[in-house]
Amino acid sequence: MTAGTVHLIDHPLVQHKLTLLRKKATSVSSFTRLLDEVSALMAYELTRDMPMHTVEIETPLATMASRLIDGKKFVLVPILRAGLGFLTGMRSVVPGARVGHIGLYRDPKTLGAVEYYFKMPSGMRERDAIVLDPMLATGNSAIAAVDRLKQCRPRSIRYVCLLTCPEGLGNFHRQHPDVPVYTAAIDDGLNEHGYIVPGLGDAGDRLFGTR
Repeated sequence: MTAGTVHLIDHPLVQHKLTLLRKKATSVSSFTRLLDEVSALMAYELTRDMPMHTVEIETPLATMASRLIDGKKFVLVPILRAGLGFLTGMRSVVPGARVGHIGLYRDPKTLGAVEYYFKMPSGMRERDAIVLDPMLATGNSAIAAVDRLKQCRPRSIRYVCLLTCPEGLGNFHRQHPDVPVYTAAIDDGLNEHGYIVPGLGDAGDRLFGTR
């Protein structure tokens, strides 16, 4: 089975904001704002090849044919709950995108993913899905999300995360080598609890202030 594609988004603004997100002292409000900003910046890289169509418009001087993005063909799919932190920034760049949701939680004993919610827009076969989750750690939640999403047969799937690690990427791409991963960093690895090291802690807890 071939290795999957990984796109490392190393723009200086993304890396600067990622450093601030990693800092233990960053407050909940700052973490939320920074995640909005980073996700908007990452959206520019994700949408380089997004579909466009030509329309006729009038400028102050002439009529011309020009291009518009076809944002309604995109479906943003946050994995609940931490994936919601990516949604506002992404939608600020692609406001016409539809939104689906996958609810998963990680079993603390097995580290396996357990689904509790799934809802997608209609017409998925004509849409390009972008799965959103700040962390691709063990890869189990990512695999479960894409397994479920593939049942809807979207036109394409991309996976976006803020951080990942070699173990998570390897596990994910063994199951889904056809799904490219977009990330801002590939960290050293996982600790005994399945958290990315050095990482930034639990993204959901830091986003919602639950710890």
